[in-house]
Amino acid sequence: MTDFLNSHDTGQGQGIGTSPCYLLLGRATAVLDSGLRFIGWSPEAERLLGYRPDHVLGRPADEILGESPVGAWALSADRKSGRSEPTGAYEIRSVRHRDGRTVNVGLSFDPLCHDQAGPAWLMVAMDVKWLRLHAIDQAMLAGLYRQSPFQLAVYDSEARVQWINTAIEKQVGVSLEEAAGRRLSEILPDGVLLTQDGRTVRDVERPIRHALRTGEPVIDVRYRSTTRADPHHQHVWSFSYFRLQDDAGRPIGVCEAGLDVTDSYIARQRLALLSRAGGSIGRTLDVWRTADDLAELVVPEFADAVTVDLLEPVLRGQEPSPVGPGAEADLRRVAQRARDTAAGAVAATLDSARLRCLTDSAPVTSAAARALVVPLTARGPTLGVASFVRSAPRDPFDPQEIALAGELASRTAVCVDNARRYAREHATALMLQRDLLPRTLPQPAGVEIAHRYLPAVGPAGVGGDWYDVIPLSGARVGLVVGDVVGHGMGAAATMGRLRTTVAALAALDLAPDELLARLDDLVARAGAPQSADVEDEDQALGVTCLYAVYDPVSRHCVMARAGHPPPVLATPDGRAELVNLPSGPPLGLGGLPFESADFELPEGSMLALFTDGLVESRRRDIDLGVRALCDTLSRSGPGPLENTCDDIVTELLPQPPADDAALLLVRVDALAEHLVATWDIPADPGEVASARSLACGKLAEWGVGDETSFVVELVVSELVTNAIRYGVAPVRLRLIRVRGLIVEVSDGGHTSPHLRRAAVEDEGGRGLFLVAQLTERWGTRYTPTGKTIWTEVPPAPGKLPGVFAAEGFSS
Repeated sequence: MTDFLNSHDTGQGQGIGTSPCYLLLGRATAVLDSGLRFIGWSPEAERLLGYRPDHVLGRPADEILGESPVGAWALSADRKSGRSEPTGAYEIRSVRHRDGRTVNVGLSFDPLCHDQAGPAWLMVAMDVKWLRLHAIDQAMLAGLYRQSPFQLAVYDSEARVQWINTAIEKQVGVSLEEAAGRRLSEILPDGVLLTQDGRTVRDVERPIRHALRTGEPVIDVRYRSTTRADPHHQHVWSFSYFRLQDDAGRPIGVCEAGLDVTDSYIARQRLALLSRAGGSIGRTLDVWRTADDLAELVVPEFADAVTVDLLEPVLRGQEPSPVGPGAEADLRRVAQRARDTAAGAVAATLDSARLRCLTDSAPVTSAAARALVVPLTARGPTLGVASFVRSAPRDPFDPQEIALAGELASRTAVCVDNARRYAREHATALMLQRDLLPRTLPQPAGVEIAHRYLPAVGPAGVGGDWYDVIPLSGARVGLVVGDVVGHGMGAAATMGRLRTTVAALAALDLAPDELLARLDDLVARAGAPQSADVEDEDQALGVTCLYAVYDPVSRHCVMARAGHPPPVLATPDGRAELVNLPSGPPLGLGGLPFESADFELPEGSMLALFTDGLVESRRRDIDLGVRALCDTLSRSGPGPLENTCDDIVTELLPQPPADDAALLLVRVDALAEHLVATWDIPADPGEVASARSLACGKLAEWGVGDETSFVVELVVSELVTNAIRYGVAPVRLRLIRVRGLIVEVSDGGHTSPHLRRAAVEDEGGRGLFLVAQLTERWGTRYTPTGKTIWTEVPPAPGKLPGVFAAEGFSS
């Protein structure tokens, strides 16, 4: 490489040579003796002027070139002065070609040597057009060396520097003598290549080797380093590389051309950082994750370390109060990242700057502007601070970067505030929903109950899923599960309203299909269009519901559904499948019928009522979820239901659900036969005493106390008398012994008795009043064949004298 450069040196600068193309094309040479006669004539001279060597050798130059050429005069003057150095100057002359035409050429005469006969001279003649190209070539090369703002370097085949221009000398601060023979990594040891995705590569010679090996140019390689001329600031260059070849096409090195693009690179990086911030910060409604998004974004591209500290009220979902001068800030570290330990240690020691930033709500810089603290302010209050730290040799934060940090902090603060508001609203809605859902479920006789509720995670928030267990008359139990479309406080409020409505309707002992029909009317009425000035925020449209009634005496279960998934029945023999239950429309459509189905459930079987959030998700079809539920139930066995609930949740919801899910698991049993006594009573007033006697005998068999027996005897007497007097045959008396005593009298009539207060002079009308006073609950249940008047007598009735005294009776 050195020989190649030196062989074309014109003496104009260090290592600058003329283009071999321009020198060889159209350049003619001849040699003259001291008497200015031609003694040498090149083939190029023959092609240029048309004379063969035998035509010119030995002849004076004037005969060929014309009279008194300027070059000859210069030669005479040079000979007289004794000069022997080349002039390097060309004189434009018109010379006659052998064919008679005139050729414009540039002539140059340079001394060759000295001998006894006098000096010999080298004449160089060049066609004018090639002379102009040669002049441009020389000017361009000289400009690239001395004036070009582009940095130019030539590497040999070993990637060692062979030549650099003055731009490198000025901008980098290294001379050719210092750089020659050294690698770039030795000249600038801090240098790295920058990839498109922001990574750094220490192998800075990679593009040189690639261009040398493949011959393909390498364009726009970003290189970053400090320099000897500016050791405290990092610069970025855009370098391009192309291979150099000799006349035979053999690779001999690589030329590097570069331009300092630090300012434009930084500007693009800032814009790119802001652009990425829009998609990186605030991807979730989680305060901690949002703060970490900022830290992940800026390290190490913008800073070497970052910490995010938020005020404690923000983490609780509350709006923070302003921090006054001298006050202590209750800050909590929620995110921290550092490129190295030293930068992280500096970031941890900025407490005073953080307090000042909170007090003034303005950026604070310290430690020669390599530490920057900016407030996280959104919609008025300051939520916390973000601290950025840089380590040497990185540049301190300039005003533009402080503004950029403020913009990043502002975006983060808005996302943190959104997450704070969501956390508050989510906590409120979750608290409301938990208050509206039953905290504990009753455990009626004949059934074992277990339940689970899993609220949705993420921006969806809590939903409107609910479940309930409602004790009914005759030791029966009502089972309900429902789902309100939507999420948030509106869905939770609607759920609470519907749950209360279902409980109220269930207290009327309605059949499941009739209960859903009445509930459908109420929902449709709530969803009816309102006036323009009324904002209806609780339209319970699209609600689904399943209602079932189980009777542990007969082991019959009657159920109906309104757009809800049917339950799964798992029998003791290990089979589990969906119950074949007629489908009904969702609540709120109005006017469409509901159908119920009656099943006899085997003892020890399990009934699983659930909402779609348990079996359906974005990753799993509802059919696969139901199949998984059936498989889990079939493997459950006779163990505790709580364990079965845990197994179902683990199997079907290994991750927090995107939609809330409810599960109500019921294991059914039958009441023992000896706990139920039933008698048919003839429709004769004289049989009332016989009914009392039958009841007292059974109570004695059960070991019931005297006070309870007296109350039961009084209730049986009153209810049987009313059934015989006002009802329709057949009349039936049934006693059920559960936690208390249940007394039921049925007849074929559909007229319900009414409770009233008798006047002092009235002879009758006090019977039902006494029944209501002496029992815990009483009511009427209609059946397809008539009605049933039922009462529940507590295990320890109240003091009878006090009851009678209240009505003016003596004991």
